[in-house]
Amino acid sequence: MPDDLVRWLTEHARPLGTLTPGAPHDDLEPLGTTLRDVRIVGLGESTHGTREFFRLKHRIVEFLVREAGFTTLALEASASATRALDAYVRHGTGDPARLITRLGFWTWRTEEMLGLVQWLRTHNRDLPEDRQVRLVGMDPQRCTDSLEALDSFLYQVAPEQAQDVPELAPLARAHPAAHPDPTQALLHRAGTLAAFLEHHHTEFARHTTPETADEALEHARILTRAADLVTRSADPPSGENSVFAARDRYMADAVTRLLDDDPAARVIVWAHNGHIAKGTYGDGVPALGSRLRDRYGDDYYALALLFGNGTFLARRGHSLHAPPLRTRIGTGTRTLEARLAAALPGNYYTDLRTNAPSPRATSWLHTPHAQRSFGAGVPRLTYRFHVAPLTPADDYDGLAFVARSSCSRLLPAAGEG
Repeated sequence: MPDDLVRWLTEHARPLGTLTPGAPHDDLEPLGTTLRDVRIVGLGESTHGTREFFRLKHRIVEFLVREAGFTTLALEASASATRALDAYVRHGTGDPARLITRLGFWTWRTEEMLGLVQWLRTHNRDLPEDRQVRLVGMDPQRCTDSLEALDSFLYQVAPEQAQDVPELAPLARAHPAAHPDPTQALLHRAGTLAAFLEHHHTEFARHTTPETADEALEHARILTRAADLVTRSADPPSGENSVFAARDRYMADAVTRLLDDDPAARVIVWAHNGHIAKGTYGDGVPALGSRLRDRYGDDYYALALLFGNGTFLARRGHSLHAPPLRTRIGTGTRTLEARLAAALPGNYYTDLRTNAPSPRATSWLHTPHAQRSFGAGVPRLTYRFHVAPLTPADDYDGLAFVARSSCSRLLPAAGEG
C-alpha cells in the first residue's frame, strides 16, 4: 500500500467507537452525511458467519432508519418466507425465532439476526403503518410458505386449480439449478397458475378481500421466479445468461419494485459483498449491485465489510446439509485485508467517493487486489487460500473494516438448510 494512501486513510477513515447495537451513533454521523441523498445502500459482508458483521450492520440499520429515514430492509433471504417475518416486524404476529428458522438457511438462524428483528419490531410498535419499516426478502428460493399459502387460497376460491399446487413441490426447498430441465416444465406450471390468479384477481378479491387476493398473486409470482431458477442449467457457470446472474437479476428487480411502488422509499440491501458490488463477482457474474448502479447511478451506495483475522462460521465442502463449523483464518500478507490491517489499527470505515487521495494512491484504489470472500460454505481443505479479485474504488463506494472476526451464534433449531 503506498505511503500516501496510508496517510489518506489515517486522515479520512472514521474509527468505529463500538460494534454494539443500541449504542450512540456519533461515530456514524459522517456516514449519514455521505448517504444523505442516496436511495439505496448496499451493506455487504465477506462471510455470512461473522458476528461482528451482523452487529455492525445492525448498528448501521438503526442509524439509517432513525436518522436518515430509510423505510425498508431487503435481505438476501427467501422472498417467500420473509413475508411472515415482515408480519412480525410490523404487526407482532408469530414467534420471531421460529420465523427466522423458516427462512431456510443457517446463515440467518443466529442470535444476531434475532436481535435485529426484535429491534425492528420495537421500532415499529408505536408507529402508524405508513411509517413502519418493512422487512423484505429478495431471493426467490425456499418457497414452502408460498406453496402453503397458494394451496389454502385456491382450495377456498378455485378447488380445481389447487390440484396443480403439489406439482410445484420441488420449489419448497430447491436451490438454483437443482432441477435442470431444458423444457422448464415447472416454470410453465407456475406461470400458468400465476396467469390464472391475475386473470381472476377482481373476482377473487370480491370472494375474499383485496389484500388476500393480492397476497396470493404475489406468492404465485414468487413461485414463478423460483421455478425459473430451479430449472435452469448450471451451465454456463458465468456471464449474463448463467443461473447465478438470473438470481442477482431477480434480487435487483425486487429492490426496483420497492422503489417503483413508493417514490419515497429508501432501501437498505443486506447481502454478501459479491452481490452488492457495482461490477461482477465470481467468474464474471453481473452482480445485484451492478444492476442497481446501472438503474439508479449514484443513488446506489455500496459499502463492503471486510475483516482482518479470527473465526467465522461456514459449511465445509459442497453439501448443503452439512452443519456450519468454526473456521479460523489469519490476516495473511498479500490480501487487501492484510494491507488494511497494517495501514490502520482497529475498526473503521472510509468513503471512497470523496476526498480523493494522490494520483498514485488513486491508481492503487483502482487496481485489482486479492480479497478473502466466503459464502455459506468454504472449500474443505483449501479455504485459507481462497481469494477473489476486488478493485476497491470500482467495486464499492465505501469500505468498513473489522479488525477481528468471531463466529455468529446459532439459534437452536433442527433441519436447517
